[in-house]
Amino acid sequence: MAASIEDLLASLPGLGEPIETLQTLKTAALALPLSTLRERAPGLQLGVIFSLLNFNDREHVALCVAILERFLQALEPVHVARSYKEELKRGLYHPDDSVKLLTISQVGRIVGSPEAITEILNNLELLKQIILCIGGDKISVANEAIKSLSKIAQTTAGLDVLFGSNLLTELKNVMATSDIVRYRVYEMVVEISSVSSGSLSCCVNSGLIPQLLEELSGADVLVRVTCIEMVTALAATVHGRQYLEQQGVIDKISNMILGADSDPFAGFYLPGLVKFFGNLAIVDSPQQICEHYPAFLEKVLDMAEGRDATMMGVAVDTLGVLGSNMEGKQVLHKTGSRFQNILKRMGDHAKNASTEQRIRCLDAISSLLYLPPDHHTEDLLGMTESWFSSFSNQPMDLFRAIASQPFPELHCGALKVFTAIANQPWAQKLMIESPGFIEYVVNRMVDPDKDSKDAKFELVKALVKSKTIAEVFGNQHYLRLRTYLREGPYYVTAIATVAVEEAD
Repeated sequence: MAASIEDLLASLPGLGEPIETLQTLKTAALALPLSTLRERAPGLQLGVIFSLLNFNDREHVALCVAILERFLQALEPVHVARSYKEELKRGLYHPDDSVKLLTISQVGRIVGSPEAITEILNNLELLKQIILCIGGDKISVANEAIKSLSKIAQTTAGLDVLFGSNLLTELKNVMATSDIVRYRVYEMVVEISSVSSGSLSCCVNSGLIPQLLEELSGADVLVRVTCIEMVTALAATVHGRQYLEQQGVIDKISNMILGADSDPFAGFYLPGLVKFFGNLAIVDSPQQICEHYPAFLEKVLDMAEGRDATMMGVAVDTLGVLGSNMEGKQVLHKTGSRFQNILKRMGDHAKNASTEQRIRCLDAISSLLYLPPDHHTEDLLGMTESWFSSFSNQPMDLFRAIASQPFPELHCGALKVFTAIANQPWAQKLMIESPGFIEYVVNRMVDPDKDSKDAKFELVKALVKSKTIAEVFGNQHYLRLRTYLREGPYYVTAIATVAVEEAD
C-alpha cells in the first residue's frame, strides 16, 4: 500500500488531468490505518499535492485538501512546520476557504507543540496572514484563525510576538473592517486574558481591553449589548473581576441598571447587565454583590413583577442562578413577602405561560427549592416549605399536573422539582399524603422517552438516598423504590406468554 501511494505521488507531475489519480490516492490514503501512515508519511513528498492546489477547479482542490488533511494528520507538527513552511504560507493566500482552513488548522497543531511553535513565532508574515483571516467573510475561517492565535498567546513568547510587535498594528487594522470583525478580535482578546493575570496585563497594555470597556457607554445600543457579553466573559476569572473592579467597570454597569428606566432602548441591553451581575454573584458572593450593588437585585425583582415576558424570563433565570446556592437563597428570603408574591407568579407562569417560559420557571423553581443534606436545619427547611406553598394553593397538584403532560420538557421539568425536594421531610410527607403519587413514581409506563425515564430515575434515587424516607414512606413503599433503583431506569417487566394448543 505504501509503495502504491508513493507511485501515485510520483506520477502526478506528468499528468495533465490528474483527477482520477487524485481520487485513487485519496481512497488509498483513507484506507491505510493511521498508525501505518504515521510510519510512512515522513518519507512522502507532499509538495506535488500542494502545487496542485493551484488548479482552478473546485473538485480538484477538494481532493487535494482531503489528501493533505490525511497525510498531514500523520506527520509530527514539527515536521510539518519545517518541511512545508512555504506551502503553509501560500495556503493562506488561496482563494478557496477550504485551503485556508486546512492551513490554519495545521498552524494550530504546530503552535500546540513546544518543539514546533518557534517555527511559527519566527514567521511574522504567516502570522500576519492569519490575522487578516479574522476579517474574512467565512466565519469558519475566522474562528479557526482566532483559535490558532489564542493558542499562540498561551505562551509568554507568543504573547510578546502577538502584542509586542507590528502584529498588534495588523490586529488593530483588521478590527476596522466592521463591527462584527472588531468583536471577533475582542472575543479572542478576552479569551487570552482569561489565561492568567500576566495575559490580562498584556492585553490591557495593548490598549484593546481599555478600548472594549470604552464601548460600554457607546451610542450604538447593539454594540453595547455585545460589549456587555464580552465583559461578562472577562469577569469569569478572579483576576478579570479584580481588574474590572479597579477600573470602576462594575460600578458603571450598576449605574447603567439604575439609568435603564429612563432609556427607551434599555430593553436591548438590560438582560445582559442583569446576567453580568447574576454570574458575578455566583462566582463571587451573592450577599456581597447584592449588598454592594442593590440596584441589581431591585431590578431583578422589578422584572419578575413586570408584564414584559422577555424580562420576566431573564428575571426567572437570574433568580434560579441566585437561589442555586445557600447564600443566594438567604438573600432572596430576606426580601420577605415580595419574594413570596414573585414565587406565586412563577407558579402561575409554570402552569399557564408559553412552553419556553414554563420550562424556565420549572428550572428556576428546582434550583430554589433544593437543599443539600448538610443544610437541613429547621430554619432552612421551613424556608423551602414556605416557598413551595407559595407557588399555588395546591402545589403538589400543580406540579403533578405538569408532570402528567405529554410534552417531555415539561414532564422532566416537573420531575426535577420533585427531585429537588425529595430529600426534605416536609416534602416527603406531602408526597405520601398525595393520593396515587407513589404509584405514579414507580409506574414506568408514564415515561415514554429516555429523558423522562432518566428524570424519573433521578427522583427515585434522591428519595432512596434520603435518611428519612423509610420512616416517612414506610417500609413497603421504601422497598418498592429500592427495587426500582436496583432495576435501573430502562427496566422492562417480562411478560410470560403461554401458547395453548387446542385439540381437534
